[in-house]
Order: sequence, then structure tokens, then C-alpha cells
Amino acid sequence: MSTFNFARKEISFKIVYYGPALSGKTTSLRYIYGNLPDKVKGGFTSIATETERTLFFDFLPLELGSIKGFKIRLSLYTVPGQFIYKLTRKSVLRATDGIIFVADSQKRKKEENLYSFNDMQENLEDFGESLDKIPLVFQYNKRDFPENEIMSVEELQELLNKENKYQYFESIATEGKGVLEALKSITKLVVSKI
Repeated sequence: MSTFNFARKEISFKIVYYGPALSGKTTSLRYIYGNLPDKVKGGFTSIATETERTLFFDFLPLELGSIKGFKIRLSLYTVPGQFIYKLTRKSVLRATDGIIFVADSQKRKKEENLYSFNDMQENLEDFGESLDKIPLVFQYNKRDFPENEIMSVEELQELLNKENKYQYFESIATEGKGVLEALKSITKLVVSKI
């Protein structure tokens, strides 16, 4: 959860990018890192395998200015999407202030999206948390794939956001489309909670 450092006049928030393997979580963070001014970002840390798949997590710190004299800092994390890293995902998700769920729009990834979303909810429940308490934004990625290969936004909504409770953004993480918009949205939600 958010941490206040009164001596340094800072408030820090943790935002986690969650979703199935190869959905675009790390690509989103890389786009953010490459397109924000140096003065607001720290170093980008990624621990990946030889095939560029996230092994443990990615981390990117950002400083976003001040509110009422307190500096606002964000720590952005991704989780590894591969099934075998369940404990790592759970560990990274602990004490999060907000979540961007990066769904892979490909039709063949439907079950992986659903598994990952349910996995996220189960992990939150294990911490005594729920999506009723933690802000969530969807990033429906890979919208540039051929239309016959991807689910429509309506299908993704029906799969993951049935009650239309959460904001969503269509994205093409490789081009940055929708990436900063999703980040701005979740940032507003987590900051407004304080």
C-alpha cells in the first residue's frame, strides 16, 4: 500500500502490471521508460530469460511532481506471466496500490487471459484484498493484429469486465498506443484514494 515519508515529504505508490505471458507487460514498461523525460524516471530493471521473457519482475520508478507539498513517486512492476511463476506473481502483487491488467487480444489467448485474471484475484484474496478495494484498469493489447485473429473489445469485456466496472484502453504496446493513457488513468485512481 502507499507509503508516506513525512521526513522527505514523499508518497510512494506501487502499480503492478499483471497479465498472461507475452501479453505486453514488459513492452509497456519499456515504452514508458523510453518516452518519459529523464528527470521523472529512475533506472529500468528487468530480469529476463534469453528469449526476453520476464523471469522474476521488471521495475521502473517514476517521480510525478507534488500534491500538497508531497512528492509523488510511482514504482511500476510487472509480473512474470508463465504458469510456473505463481509464487513470484503473488509476491510482486503484495501491497499493491493499483493494477493494470494487460490482456492479450488474440483469440488463442482467451483461456490464458481468464486464468491470469482469476489468478490475480485469488492472490489478492490471499492478502485479504479484493478488486473492490484496489483500483484496476484494463489494457487490451495487440489491437494491431489482424481482425480475424483477435477478440473484439466486447468479447474482452464479456470475458474480463462483465459489469463494465473498470476503465479499459485498447493498446499496441510496441507503438505505445494506449500505454500512457492506461498509466495516467491508474495513477489518478490510486492518488485519489488518499
